Amino acid sequence: MTDAERLLWSKIRGKQLKGFHVYRQKPIGRFVVDFYCPKAKLIIELDGSQHYSKAIQAKDGLRDRYMDEIGLKVLRFSDHDVFENLSGVLEEIWNHA
Repeated sequence: MTDAERLLWSKIRGKQLKGFHVYRQKPIGRFVVDFYCPKAKLIIELDGSQHYSKAIQAKDGLRDRYMDEIGLKVLRFSDHDVFENLSGVLEEIWNHA
């Protein structure tokens, strides 16, 4: 896990998200997502600097559309968001769970 993933995981593991279980590095279809909460049908992705390239953004878009098609909501945050605005990130996740 990256430092940002470790930090976020420390705040959502152990049913800290409304009492819901959250998995990390969960396979869904042909993809592996950073975090998955089945009860909320919610995927949380943390994007490092490599996600700013057009090629990776295109792949992320395909993943997000696939997840949407199977009824899952994807929230994406940058690593910077997690480090600089953790409370805002957690609030956004809470609001979608």
